[in-house]
Amino acid sequence: MIRVGMISLGCPKNQVDAERMLASLDEKEYQIADCYDGADAVIINTCGFIDAAKQEAIDNILEIAQLKEEGTVKKIIVTGCLSEVYKEEIFKEMPEVDAVVGIGAIGRITEIIDRVLAGERVSDLPSKYDLPLVGERLLTTPEYWAYLKIADGCSNRCAYCSIPYIRGNYRSVDFETVLEEAAQLAASGVKELILIAQDTTAYGMEKYGRLRLPELLEAICKIDGIEWIRILYCYPDKITDELLEVMAREPKILHYIDLPLQHADDKILKAMNRHGDSALLRDVVGRIRSAMPDAVIRTTMMVGFPGEGEEEFEHLAEFVNEMEFDRLGCFSFSPQEGTPAFDMEDQVDESVKVRRGEIIMQDQLEIVTLKNEERIGKSCRVLVEDYDSYSDSYSGRTYMDAPEIDGVIRFTSSRNYEPGDFADVTVIGVNDYDLIGRDNS
Repeated sequence: MIRVGMISLGCPKNQVDAERMLASLDEKEYQIADCYDGADAVIINTCGFIDAAKQEAIDNILEIAQLKEEGTVKKIIVTGCLSEVYKEEIFKEMPEVDAVVGIGAIGRITEIIDRVLAGERVSDLPSKYDLPLVGERLLTTPEYWAYLKIADGCSNRCAYCSIPYIRGNYRSVDFETVLEEAAQLAASGVKELILIAQDTTAYGMEKYGRLRLPELLEAICKIDGIEWIRILYCYPDKITDELLEVMAREPKILHYIDLPLQHADDKILKAMNRHGDSALLRDVVGRIRSAMPDAVIRTTMMVGFPGEGEEEFEHLAEFVNEMEFDRLGCFSFSPQEGTPAFDMEDQVDESVKVRRGEIIMQDQLEIVTLKNEERIGKSCRVLVEDYDSYSDSYSGRTYMDAPEIDGVIRFTSSRNYEPGDFADVTVIGVNDYDLIGRDNS
């Protein structure tokens, strides 16, 4: 039996692509290897968004290449965004690689494996628009939660972002197809459904001529078995009153919004080609909290964009402290070839980027600590994920925490829980970004 390993890097959207490839392998009755020793082929599904992601991909390729040299791995197949960005360079610089596969070719991954196992060196780089937006998946998440990709590509054209050039323009999955997949996931035992796209709030516009995310959410709420619906990657200019009304009304939709804002200085926002100014951002945050007073807002900020001086950075820092976001991540501007920001003037020194990022994150830690301390004594519903026998405690997530991104709550209980169960827990303490609790039963 042919044994194939999979390494999937980068974002959840890339992970869904990997799950579709795994389903293709499973359908052809390939053995999916849980370790790479003895694998006939290893697929490395790469990310190419920023320099750190590219380096991670290269490091993984070189690690598997070492195993190939030692004879424990036979073939290496590179897929994903790095393949789209560096099509020729991968083959030229890494002779150990047996196949470079564009995102448009992942639907024929088993055919490509057969070709490399027959001794062929394969370069399969069709149009990115050939990427299958539907199809069976072999979930790599726990059985009780899953991602649901409702679109691919992006048409926003932010000046720093290479995604439109890598993945193409925004393409919504058919409305009924999304519902069919959601129903299938629910039937398989998924309780928490996490909607993803490069811009979830843009769903439907290019296909139907209107924003259909509110309508889609209402339809998913009617599916039996789904208990939590979480939304990631929302853009501020498309947070409509209709969307907020649906989120506030439907009990299955978690009051959690992932709202990547990137900056708050008007000059920098304009240079980034972001839609809206600081006044719009303040208005959006205010409307969210007015519609849902218990809303948890997660955002990301970028420091060191070209032209960001001390004044512009100060505007960003003041905004972060004023808005008191519940969750915040900060990363440094990383110039990407082919984007307008790559060769902009007034590039910021790396040491300055690091210092500014540390300031933002230190301020945010103080904000989160105070917010978490305010939750002491309050009860919350927890999706149980793990048990630690050493401390005799469980860990899980509240509605405030997306998996693999945010924190957890660790709690003790006299009851026995299984992963995927729900528990009612009282918060009794704080540990940086995490909470400590005690089961109410």
